[in-house]
Amino acid sequence: MKYTCIDTFCGGGGLGLGLSAAGYDILLSFDIDPKCIETLKENTNFFNHPAISSDISDMLGGNLLDICGLQRGELFLLAGGPPCQGFSVQRRGDDTDERNQLVLKYGKLIDEIFPYYFVMENVSGIAGKRGKTILQQLVEDMEQIGYFVHVDLIDAQDYGVPQRRKRYIIVGERKDLGNNYRLPAICSERKTVRQTIANLPEPPADGTDHPDIPLHRRDKLSDINLKRINALKEGQGRDDLPKELLADCHKVSSDVIGYRNVYGRMAWDDVAPTITARFDSFTRGKFGHPDQPRSISLREGALLQTFPLDYKFAGNKVDIARQIGNAVPPLLAEIIGKNIIDVYERSHGDVM
Repeated sequence: MKYTCIDTFCGGGGLGLGLSAAGYDILLSFDIDPKCIETLKENTNFFNHPAISSDISDMLGGNLLDICGLQRGELFLLAGGPPCQGFSVQRRGDDTDERNQLVLKYGKLIDEIFPYYFVMENVSGIAGKRGKTILQQLVEDMEQIGYFVHVDLIDAQDYGVPQRRKRYIIVGERKDLGNNYRLPAICSERKTVRQTIANLPEPPADGTDHPDIPLHRRDKLSDINLKRINALKEGQGRDDLPKELLADCHKVSSDVIGYRNVYGRMAWDDVAPTITARFDSFTRGKFGHPDQPRSISLREGALLQTFPLDYKFAGNKVDIARQIGNAVPPLLAEIIGKNIIDVYERSHGDVM
C-alpha cells in the first residue's frame, strides 16, 4: 500500500526528504523558486519524483489534481510550509505582508484536494500579533470543510534535531477518519552541536571548499569581527564582548534593544540556536563555530538542520543559506510523517 503525498512550498527539500524517509510516495513537489527545484533535481539519490517551479495560485482551480492524475479525496497527505517571513517576530516594518495570504491559498488548495490529512509548518509568530487572525481563519475554514485541526507549538530539539527551533505544526485530520491524531513522543535526549559537527575537519584557510566535503568552507571575517570572535569563548555572545569591540548600535544593553546573541559562538555540548536563512554570517546570530575563528560553514548548517552529508544544494551562497535555513529539518519531517501514518494505521489498519 502507498501513502501518497504532495509536497507544496517544497523549498530545498527538507520536508520532502523526511516524508520520503517516513515511507511516503511523493507524487509532486513544487515551489516558486527555481533554485529550490534545481536542488531537488540534483539529488537523484534521494528523489525520483517530479518537481516543478510554480506559484500556488497556478495550482488552484483543479490544476494540481490534473497534474497528479488525482480525484478529490484520493490523496493521503498534502504537506507544506507557506513562506513565514511575514509572521516572523524578527521582521521589521508594517504588520501587513502579502506573503501571509499564502496560508489562505494553501487552505484553498486543501479544500480542492481534500486529502486524508494535511500538515503545515510555520514560525511561532503565526500565532502572534502578525499571524493569529490568519491562523484562526485557516483553522475555522478547515473545520468547516470537514477536518479536525490540531495546532501544536513544538521545539525541534525535543525530536532529535540539534537546534532550538520552535515551530507550529498544524495537522488536519479528515473528520470521516475520526479524531485520533496526537503529537509524536518527545525524545529523551538532546543531540548536541558536538555530536553533529565536531567530526568535520577544519575547512581550508583560503575560503575554498574542503576537498572532500562540498560547501564546507569558511567566510572571510573583517578584522574587527575576527577580533570579536577571538574574544569569545564557546557559548558566549555580544554581552560578553569588551566594550571596545562592541558596535555602536550594541552599546545599549541587550535587555533594552535585544539581539543578545549576535556576534556569538555556539556551545559544543548544547543544541545550536535556530538555523536561519542568514546563519552563515557571524553578525546575524550565535553562528560562530564553538572554537575556530569563523562562522559555521554552509555544510555545518545543513547538518545542524539534519540534512545528509551528501545532500546537494543549487545556487550561490545566499541561495544555499536561504534554502538550508528555511527548510523543515528532515528528521522532524520524518517523525511527523511517520506519526501520521501510525495514527492512521492504529485507527484504520492499512486499508485506504
